[in-house]
Amino acid sequence: MASTTSLTVDQAHSRLDELTVIDVRTPGEYASGHLPGAHNVPLDDLDRALPALKSAADRGDLLLVCASGARSAQAQERLTRSGLTAAHLTGGTSAWTGAGHDVQRPAEGRAVWAMERQVRLTAGSLVLVGLLAGRRRSAARLLSAGIAGGLVFSALTNTCGMARVLAKLPHNRPAGTDLDATLTALSD
Repeated sequence: MASTTSLTVDQAHSRLDELTVIDVRTPGEYASGHLPGAHNVPLDDLDRALPALKSAADRGDLLLVCASGARSAQAQERLTRSGLTAAHLTGGTSAWTGAGHDVQRPAEGRAVWAMERQVRLTAGSLVLVGLLAGRRRSAARLLSAGIAGGLVFSALTNTCGMARVLAKLPHNRPAGTDLDATLTALSD
């Protein structure tokens, strides 16, 4: 897979048994449904996981997955800078389920919204609060302006500070998620 930078859903589905799938979403998103056999290594923990990922890459090809393909592409760039070759799934788990393929979910627990949806809700709510509060205190409109500026910056840099903050909330880190166990499994 040395020259392959991405795999389509059909390519990944046909090779799923020979790929080590790394889901870089938050544990909460991962719990809401992931590719069969995928290991959860959140994007924020990628640097910590490098030794285990190198070990897994020595045994076979890595496939990075997220909800849409954006975070897995970021993870791919980071791994490439670290000397690792990995592909990412074009369209992410959204494209995977859209093609009719099954995802695994834990036996219990409630589904968590996708991070993109959480960001839209939070940003929209903060903009509304800023506008409504701005009717009484004009300085409150700065909240809306700050969120708008953050969204523009996010689009230009293809990063999202709000997603990083939201990823740390308890509902995005359900009990039973153990990165150390995942890293051990990848190293073996």
